Amino acid sequence: MIKEVIGVGETELDALNDAKRQLGLSDTDEVEFELIQRAEKKKFGLFGGAPAKVKVTLKATPEDKAEEFLRNVLDKMNLQSVVIEKKLIEGGVEFDLSGEDVGFVIGRRGETLDSLQYLTSLVANHADSGYFKVTINTGNYREKREKTLEILGRKLAFKAVKTGRKTNLEPMNPYERRIIHTAVQKVNGAISWSEGENANRHVVIGPDPKAKNNFRKGGYNKGRGGRRPYNSSRSYNNSAPANPDRKPLNEGDGTGLYGRIDK
Repeated sequence: MIKEVIGVGETELDALNDAKRQLGLSDTDEVEFELIQRAEKKKFGLFGGAPAKVKVTLKATPEDKAEEFLRNVLDKMNLQSVVIEKKLIEGGVEFDLSGEDVGFVIGRRGETLDSLQYLTSLVANHADSGYFKVTINTGNYREKREKTLEILGRKLAFKAVKTGRKTNLEPMNPYERRIIHTAVQKVNGAISWSEGENANRHVVIGPDPKAKNNFRKGGYNKGRGGRRPYNSSRSYNNSAPANPDRKPLNEGDGTGLYGRIDK
Protein backbone atom coordinates (compact mmCIF):
# COMPACT_ATOMS: atom_id res chain seq x y z
CA MET A 1 0.00 0.00 0.00
CA ILE A 2 1.55 3.29 -1.18
CA LYS A 3 0.09 6.67 -0.32
CA GLU A 4 0.74 9.46 -2.78
CA VAL A 5 -0.52 13.04 -2.52
CA ILE A 6 0.17 16.38 -4.19
CA GLY A 7 0.49 19.45 -2.01
CA VAL A 8 -0.19 22.97 -3.24
CA GLY A 9 0.99 26.26 -1.73
CA GLU A 10 2.24 29.74 -2.40
CA THR A 11 5.80 28.52 -1.80
CA GLU A 12 7.52 25.13 -2.08
CA LEU A 13 7.55 24.87 1.73
CA ASP A 14 3.83 25.62 1.92
CA ALA A 15 3.15 22.95 -0.72
CA LEU A 16 5.25 20.40 1.18
CA ASN A 17 3.47 21.11 4.46
CA ASP A 18 0.12 20.81 2.68
CA ALA A 19 1.09 17.34 1.43
CA LYS A 20 2.18 16.31 4.93
CA ARG A 21 -1.13 17.38 6.43
CA GLN A 22 -2.99 15.33 3.82
CA LEU A 23 -1.00 12.29 4.95
CA GLY A 24 -1.70 12.96 8.61
CA LEU A 25 1.87 14.03 9.33
CA SER A 26 3.14 17.07 11.16
CA ASP A 27 5.11 19.85 9.51
CA THR A 28 8.26 18.64 11.29
CA ASP A 29 8.09 15.05 9.95
CA GLU A 30 10.77 14.30 7.37
CA VAL A 31 9.63 12.83 4.05
CA GLU A 32 10.98 12.43 0.54
CA PHE A 33 9.27 14.59 -2.04
CA GLU A 34 9.32 15.56 -5.70
CA LEU A 35 8.97 19.16 -6.80
CA ILE A 36 6.44 19.19 -9.62
CA GLN A 37 6.08 22.93 -10.13
CA ARG A 38 7.92 25.89 -8.71
CA ALA A 39 5.99 28.88 -7.48
CA GLU A 40 5.79 31.73 -9.95
CA LYS A 41 5.04 35.26 -8.86
CA LYS A 42 2.51 37.35 -10.71
CA LYS A 43 3.97 39.90 -13.08
CA PHE A 44 3.42 43.40 -11.82
CA GLY A 45 1.37 41.73 -9.11
CA LEU A 46 -1.51 41.28 -11.56
CA PHE A 47 -0.76 38.80 -14.35
CA GLY A 48 0.21 35.14 -14.52
CA GLY A 49 1.76 33.44 -11.56
CA ALA A 50 1.31 29.85 -10.33
CA PRO A 51 1.39 28.03 -7.00
CA ALA A 52 4.07 25.53 -6.08
CA LYS A 53 3.22 21.83 -6.32
CA VAL A 54 4.98 19.03 -4.45
CA LYS A 55 4.37 15.28 -4.66
CA VAL A 56 5.01 13.17 -1.56
CA THR A 57 5.03 9.37 -1.77
CA LEU A 58 4.70 7.50 1.50
CA LYS A 59 5.57 3.82 1.29
CA ALA A 60 3.64 1.44 3.50
CA THR A 61 5.46 0.21 6.59
CA PRO A 62 5.55 -3.52 7.42
CA GLU A 63 2.90 -3.04 10.11
CA ASP A 64 0.66 -1.20 7.63
CA LYS A 65 0.96 -4.03 5.11
CA ALA A 66 0.31 -6.62 7.82
CA GLU A 67 -2.75 -4.83 9.15
CA GLU A 68 -4.22 -4.30 5.69
CA PHE A 69 -3.75 -7.98 4.80
CA LEU A 70 -5.19 -9.15 8.12
CA ARG A 71 -8.26 -6.95 7.71
CA ASN A 72 -8.84 -8.17 4.16
CA VAL A 73 -8.63 -11.83 5.19
CA LEU A 74 -11.06 -11.34 8.08
CA ASP A 75 -13.48 -9.54 5.78
CA LYS A 76 -13.27 -12.40 3.27
CA MET A 77 -14.13 -14.77 6.14
CA ASN A 78 -17.24 -12.66 6.82
CA LEU A 79 -15.73 -11.59 10.15
CA GLN A 80 -16.16 -7.85 9.72
CA SER A 81 -17.22 -7.63 13.38
CA VAL A 82 -13.79 -8.73 14.61
CA VAL A 83 -11.87 -5.73 15.93
CA ILE A 84 -8.12 -5.41 15.35
CA GLU A 85 -6.02 -3.61 17.96
CA LYS A 86 -2.40 -2.90 17.00
CA LYS A 87 0.55 -2.43 19.33
CA LEU A 88 4.07 -1.74 18.05
CA ILE A 89 6.84 -3.62 19.83
CA GLU A 90 10.59 -3.70 19.34
CA GLY A 91 11.24 -5.22 15.94
CA GLY A 92 7.61 -6.00 15.20
CA VAL A 93 3.92 -5.61 15.88
CA GLU A 94 1.28 -7.39 17.95
CA PHE A 95 -2.32 -7.65 16.80
CA ASP A 96 -5.03 -8.48 19.31
CA LEU A 97 -8.36 -9.63 17.89
CA SER A 98 -11.65 -9.28 19.75
CA GLY A 99 -15.33 -9.73 19.05
CA GLU A 100 -18.13 -12.28 19.28
CA ASP A 101 -16.91 -14.28 16.26
CA VAL A 102 -13.27 -14.42 17.28
CA GLY A 103 -13.60 -18.16 17.98
CA PHE A 104 -13.66 -18.80 14.22
CA VAL A 105 -10.24 -17.15 13.97
CA ILE A 106 -8.70 -19.44 16.60
CA GLY A 107 -9.76 -22.73 15.06
CA ARG A 108 -8.92 -26.22 16.35
CA ARG A 109 -6.08 -25.93 18.88
CA GLY A 110 -5.22 -22.52 17.43
CA GLU A 111 -4.38 -23.88 13.96
CA THR A 112 -6.33 -21.17 12.13
CA LEU A 113 -4.76 -18.45 14.27
CA ASP A 114 -1.29 -19.85 13.64
CA SER A 115 -1.85 -20.04 9.88
CA LEU A 116 -3.18 -16.48 9.80
CA GLN A 117 -0.16 -15.26 11.74
CA TYR A 118 2.21 -17.09 9.40
CA LEU A 119 0.64 -15.63 6.25
CA THR A 120 0.50 -12.13 7.73
CA SER A 121 4.18 -12.36 8.62
CA LEU A 122 5.01 -13.37 5.05
CA VAL A 123 3.22 -10.28 3.74
CA ALA A 124 4.95 -7.96 6.24
CA ASN A 125 8.38 -9.31 5.31
CA HIS A 126 7.82 -9.63 1.57
CA ALA A 127 9.92 -6.73 0.32
CA ASP A 128 12.21 -5.94 3.26
CA SER A 129 15.70 -7.30 3.84
CA GLY A 130 15.26 -7.24 7.62
CA TYR A 131 12.93 -9.33 9.74
CA PHE A 132 9.71 -7.90 11.14
CA LYS A 133 8.01 -10.02 13.80
CA VAL A 134 4.24 -10.37 13.64
CA THR A 135 2.19 -11.81 16.50
CA ILE A 136 -1.57 -12.34 16.36
CA ASN A 137 -3.41 -13.11 19.57
CA THR A 138 -6.94 -12.97 20.85
CA GLY A 139 -7.43 -12.11 24.49
CA ASN A 140 -4.97 -14.33 26.37
CA TYR A 141 -5.46 -17.44 24.23
CA ARG A 142 -1.76 -17.96 23.54
CA GLU A 143 -0.89 -17.60 27.22
CA LYS A 144 -3.50 -20.25 28.11
CA ARG A 145 -2.26 -22.55 25.37
CA GLU A 146 1.32 -22.19 26.55
CA LYS A 147 0.33 -23.07 30.12
CA THR A 148 -1.59 -26.12 28.91
CA LEU A 149 1.42 -27.35 26.93
CA GLU A 150 3.76 -26.82 29.88
CA ILE A 151 1.53 -28.93 32.12
CA LEU A 152 1.24 -31.62 29.42
CA GLY A 153 4.99 -31.76 28.91
CA ARG A 154 5.73 -32.15 32.62
CA LYS A 155 2.98 -34.75 33.08
CA LEU A 156 4.27 -36.94 30.26
CA ALA A 157 7.87 -36.47 31.41
CA PHE A 158 7.01 -37.82 34.87
CA LYS A 159 5.13 -40.66 33.20
CA ALA A 160 8.21 -41.54 31.14
CA VAL A 161 10.39 -41.62 34.27
CA LYS A 162 7.87 -43.81 36.08
CA THR A 163 7.11 -46.32 33.32
CA GLY A 164 10.24 -46.22 31.18
CA ARG A 165 8.14 -45.77 28.06
CA LYS A 166 8.03 -43.00 25.48
CA THR A 167 4.99 -41.04 24.31
CA ASN A 168 4.39 -39.51 20.88
CA LEU A 169 2.53 -36.21 20.91
CA GLU A 170 0.38 -34.81 18.13
CA PRO A 171 2.07 -32.66 15.43
CA MET A 172 2.82 -29.12 16.60
CA ASN A 173 4.41 -25.99 15.19
CA PRO A 174 8.03 -25.16 16.18
CA TYR A 175 6.98 -22.67 18.85
CA GLU A 176 4.75 -25.18 20.66
CA ARG A 177 7.36 -27.93 20.36
CA ARG A 178 9.89 -25.67 22.09
CA ILE A 179 7.44 -25.13 24.96
CA ILE A 180 7.17 -28.90 25.43
CA HIS A 181 10.95 -29.35 25.27
CA THR A 182 11.49 -26.64 27.88
CA ALA A 183 8.95 -28.23 30.23
CA VAL A 184 10.53 -31.68 29.88
CA GLN A 185 14.00 -30.32 30.68
CA LYS A 186 12.77 -29.47 34.16
CA VAL A 187 12.09 -33.15 34.94
CA ASN A 188 15.16 -35.20 35.83
CA GLY A 189 15.27 -38.56 34.11
CA ALA A 190 13.24 -37.51 31.05
CA ILE A 191 14.20 -36.16 27.65
CA SER A 192 12.37 -35.04 24.53
CA TRP A 193 13.15 -34.93 20.85
CA SER A 194 11.31 -34.31 17.59
CA GLU A 195 10.44 -36.72 14.80
CA GLY A 196 8.65 -36.45 11.48
CA GLU A 197 8.82 -33.90 8.70
CA ASN A 198 6.95 -30.69 7.91
CA ALA A 199 3.31 -30.78 9.11
CA ASN A 200 3.82 -34.19 10.74
CA ARG A 201 6.73 -33.11 12.94
CA HIS A 202 5.96 -33.92 16.56
CA VAL A 203 7.58 -34.25 19.97
CA VAL A 204 8.46 -37.57 21.57
CA ILE A 205 8.95 -37.72 25.34
CA GLY A 206 10.80 -40.64 26.89
CA PRO A 207 13.10 -41.73 29.73
CA ASP A 208 16.65 -40.45 29.60
CA PRO A 209 18.96 -43.43 28.81
CA LYS A 210 21.78 -41.60 30.60
CA ALA A 211 19.82 -41.32 33.83
CA LYS A 212 19.73 -43.94 36.58
CA ASN A 213 16.93 -46.46 36.20
CA ASN A 214 14.65 -45.37 39.02
CA PHE A 215 11.21 -46.58 37.91
CA ARG A 216 9.42 -49.58 39.43
CA LYS A 217 11.46 -49.45 42.60
CA GLY A 218 11.33 -52.28 45.10
CA GLY A 219 12.79 -55.12 43.07
CA TYR A 220 10.69 -57.98 41.70
CA ASN A 221 6.94 -57.72 41.74
CA LYS A 222 5.99 -60.65 43.94
CA GLY A 223 2.33 -60.09 43.28
CA ARG A 224 2.97 -60.99 39.62
CA GLY A 225 4.84 -64.20 40.26
CA GLY A 226 8.20 -62.62 40.70
CA ARG A 227 8.55 -61.33 37.17
CA ARG A 228 11.43 -59.00 36.54
CA PRO A 229 10.81 -55.28 36.14
CA TYR A 230 10.30 -53.99 32.61
CA ASN A 231 13.57 -53.98 30.64
CA SER A 232 15.59 -54.50 33.84
CA SER A 233 18.22 -56.54 32.01
CA ARG A 234 19.20 -53.78 29.63
CA SER A 235 19.07 -50.03 29.10
CA TYR A 236 15.46 -49.10 28.41
CA ASN A 237 14.30 -47.15 25.39
CA ASN A 238 17.44 -47.78 23.36
CA SER A 239 15.85 -46.02 20.41
CA ALA A 240 15.87 -42.66 22.21
CA PRO A 241 18.76 -40.39 21.11
CA ALA A 242 21.35 -39.61 23.74
CA ASN A 243 21.08 -36.12 25.12
CA PRO A 244 23.60 -35.65 27.95
CA ASP A 245 23.16 -31.88 28.02
CA ARG A 246 19.35 -32.24 28.30
CA LYS A 247 18.75 -29.75 25.47
CA PRO A 248 15.81 -29.88 23.03
CA LEU A 249 16.74 -32.10 20.11
CA ASN A 250 16.29 -31.69 16.36
CA GLU A 251 14.73 -28.25 16.47
CA GLY A 252 17.06 -26.67 13.93
CA ASP A 253 18.06 -23.06 14.46
CA GLY A 254 14.89 -21.96 16.20
CA THR A 255 13.22 -20.67 13.06
CA GLY A 256 9.71 -21.56 12.01
CA LEU A 257 6.22 -20.28 12.49
CA TYR A 258 7.22 -17.70 15.10
CA GLY A 259 10.76 -17.14 13.95
CA ARG A 260 12.35 -15.54 10.93
CA ILE A 261 10.81 -16.39 7.57
CA ASP A 262 13.40 -16.42 4.79
CA LYS A 263 12.15 -15.40 1.41
